[in-house]
Amino acid sequence: MTGTIIFILISVAGGFSAGYAVRWFFVGRKAKEVEEKSQHILDTAKREAETIKKEAELQGKDMMIKLRQEFEKDSKQRREETVAGEKRILQKEENLDKRVDLLEKKEKDITSRTAVLHENEERLKKQSEEMNKLIQEEKHRLQEISKLTEEDAKNLLLARIDAELLHEKATRIRKMEEEIVNTADKKAKHIISSAIQRCASDHTSSSTVTVVVLPSDEMKGRIIGREGRNIRALEAAAGVDIIIDDTPEAVTISGFDMYRREIAKIALESLIEDGRIHPGRIEEVVEKAKKDLDQSIKEEGEKVAFDLGIHEMHPELLKFVGRLKFRTSYGQNALTHTKEVAMLSGTMASLLGMDVKKAVRAGLLHDIGKVIGQDIEEGTHAVVGANMAKKYGEAEDVVNAIAAHHEEVQMTSMFGAIICAADAISAARPGARAETMETYVKRLENLERIATSFKGVSKVFALQAGREIRIMVDPERINDDEAVVLAMEIRKKIEGEMEYPGQIKVIVVRETRAVEYAK
Repeated sequence: MTGTIIFILISVAGGFSAGYAVRWFFVGRKAKEVEEKSQHILDTAKREAETIKKEAELQGKDMMIKLRQEFEKDSKQRREETVAGEKRILQKEENLDKRVDLLEKKEKDITSRTAVLHENEERLKKQSEEMNKLIQEEKHRLQEISKLTEEDAKNLLLARIDAELLHEKATRIRKMEEEIVNTADKKAKHIISSAIQRCASDHTSSSTVTVVVLPSDEMKGRIIGREGRNIRALEAAAGVDIIIDDTPEAVTISGFDMYRREIAKIALESLIEDGRIHPGRIEEVVEKAKKDLDQSIKEEGEKVAFDLGIHEMHPELLKFVGRLKFRTSYGQNALTHTKEVAMLSGTMASLLGMDVKKAVRAGLLHDIGKVIGQDIEEGTHAVVGANMAKKYGEAEDVVNAIAAHHEEVQMTSMFGAIICAADAISAARPGARAETMETYVKRLENLERIATSFKGVSKVFALQAGREIRIMVDPERINDDEAVVLAMEIRKKIEGEMEYPGQIKVIVVRETRAVEYAK
């Protein structure tokens, strides 16, 4: 039993020893393989290191070659610049040497000239002393001969010289005045003729009627309405005469006020196009026509200002300018006249070397006082227009030129004289103005002014070429009896203040309306 156990222990120990020997065998083999792989890796790394080293050396050599080439190129360029600089320095030194030589020559020349001048100065000094001695001797002899002192002789001589100079001065002044007048007259004629040549406008006299073309003669009956109520409503709303005669397919609107005629024309054309013609519709269309015309007036003013190259003008002033389109002065359209005055003023200002823009602005605004109602401000149109221009921010020179263009205000600049001349040129052209037309328009304006001066009057229209005046009164302020009295008072004032052919019919209209809206 014990032997068996010992045998088993010996077998186990032998097994362990054999296993251990086998294990060491494989471990050693594996270690050898690892060592061989490590050696192979080291060899490979050494070869790659050698390769990298050689590549680095080659790159280094290439870089050295490039740096050497750049250095040699830079050195060569610097050597060339140095050589060029040396050449320039040598050239400058040569130039300086030449200048030094030239300066030395000039210095020698100046020295010699200075010596000559000193000699001449000494000689002149001696001659001056001799001359002074001779003059003193001559004075002494003259005093002995004339028996006058030096002071008396001097005073006598100065008195004679003063008399001669006074005569010569007066002669020269008269000559210069004549030359100035002749030159100024020639220059003024040249400026005015040049301005007229550069601005040639057509002139046509504005009539007092406007013709509206109808689509057919049947429309005349619709315009007249039952018992004439439509035509009466249109005449009352627009303040014009509607003349319907035998002229085919046409209706004539008569009235001295172009603004009213234009409103009536727009309203009538709108009614004809719409087809609904009755008194209520007529009043509505007339009010709309007024608004449309006011917008058109504003656009017209803006267009004129743009055409003349004027910018940044107040909108209210542009409205006044546009309103001139519907006004005449002695038969000449006021807007046409205004544009011409503006162009003439600009041309004359340009020829005189003045501010052209200011001259054109003053010319454009010089007559705006004519379209500003007297109920807004009293005074002549020049003064009223100047006040409005000042109110809306125009320059002082422009304001004065507007106020002074009829010489009612003292001119403070040349712009006033330019506007005055341009206004006269525009008005003086053949056919530009007609005295008869202006007299007629002023008579109708005075007729409306007299009627408007009474209290309670809301609207006044002069009709039938001044043979009839229609007055609308405020029914809350004037009753029926007072309307009769008002007609009589207006008639008396017209008879007392105006001269007119034939007779004038005074009609006072008092209308009461009650308006309600069904909702």
